[in-house]
Amino acid sequence: MSEPSDHDTRGAGWRNWAGDQVCRPVRMASPATLEELQAAVADAAGAGLRVRVRGAGHSFSDITLTDGALISLERMRAVLDVDRASGAVRVQAGITIRELGVRLAREGLAMENLGDIDVQSIGGAIATATHGTGARLGNIPTQVSELVLVLGDGSLVRCSAAEDPELFRAARVGLGSLGVVAEVTLRCVPAFTLHGVDAPAPLADTLDRLEEIALANEHFEFFVFPHADTALTRTNNRTEKPPRPRSTASAYVNDVLMNNHAFGLFCRAGRRAHGAIPRINRMVTRLAGRSERVESSAAIFASPRLVRFTEMEYAVPRSRTAEAVRRVMAMIPERGFAVPFPIEVRTVAADDAMLSTAAARDSGFVAVHMFEGMEWEPYFRAVEAIMDELDGRPHWGKRHFQTASKLRSRYAEWDRFAQVRARVDPDGVFANEWTDRVLGPVGG
Repeated sequence: MSEPSDHDTRGAGWRNWAGDQVCRPVRMASPATLEELQAAVADAAGAGLRVRVRGAGHSFSDITLTDGALISLERMRAVLDVDRASGAVRVQAGITIRELGVRLAREGLAMENLGDIDVQSIGGAIATATHGTGARLGNIPTQVSELVLVLGDGSLVRCSAAEDPELFRAARVGLGSLGVVAEVTLRCVPAFTLHGVDAPAPLADTLDRLEEIALANEHFEFFVFPHADTALTRTNNRTEKPPRPRSTASAYVNDVLMNNHAFGLFCRAGRRAHGAIPRINRMVTRLAGRSERVESSAAIFASPRLVRFTEMEYAVPRSRTAEAVRRVMAMIPERGFAVPFPIEVRTVAADDAMLSTAAARDSGFVAVHMFEGMEWEPYFRAVEAIMDELDGRPHWGKRHFQTASKLRSRYAEWDRFAQVRARVDPDGVFANEWTDRVLGPVGG
């Protein structure tokens, strides 16, 4: 094992993308090799420091924060092996989804399903059960076939469905609490093209037919602004048509000028004048027209996010998704909340990772957001109260107010995950205040 990386930075600060989660670790390390990562973990643990790993900072919760040792895998982003025949691709966990998409395309491969942000590290996306949308498709962790973890003593452990399957089912959504995911083997598919259609539709009809629409399309989601009665729907389905990539100018106008800069202006107007938000939201909804795209899956899935916000998202049983949306939409004007951001609604198939938000149930996801500089906590607490009544599970990378005592009954294998955690990290090396609150103490 090599010595700790000379890229260690002691006493430096770190903040997330939104800028509202900040910590100042005693030690920060950015190892470039597996051996350097092992040494960094063992050295920190030997010094009595608790260890957390940061990705690209797109988690809105305090899941990453630590005053101990914070490790970045940004220098560990290589593609290690590609088997085109089987679609198995082994990568270092620090590679971003965007970089991965480019490398896969060169090999004629793609990820089966992705979320709408591609700047995340693949390790961070797996750890927090990041997902896209598709009623018959799983989240990103379901596309993992093997993981290599660095444990608290610096040793390596490999897990898969065949090798330590219990650890594998825990570590596929490990929340950074079992060890450092250093390498990931993904189950990729042949590259494919999507036909994407964005179109407004009556909200009432969309909610009444939500299950039908979700099952009729490979990928379906919609956005709805508070105080509006129109859903902004998005469907993406595979097509044999040749891709028709947008010009750079067209992509810039739509993705940057309209969907980010113009939207940011509307949000700032609402922040200055809360009373104008209902009128602004209805106007923004009316401005959204129908559009179509035929492009590679990676290009269709991802959208730039330049407007800063904070977010909460909950998974509920898919059959109760429409009810959740209706209740949140009714609650906002009843409580007088000023909300300039839309509600986002997606679906995901059930899986078997122990603490996946979609564990053992087909799920609907309802995400709420608040523009930077605006009060978010009362609104998010009111949303969470609704989700609690619907057996909601919080997205691990987003804001919530849950504790281990409340969450335990919502996961059939909560105690089993705790047993795996106690086995692989008995000394709590990978704990922090977030895990203490949300998972409970190791062995507790």
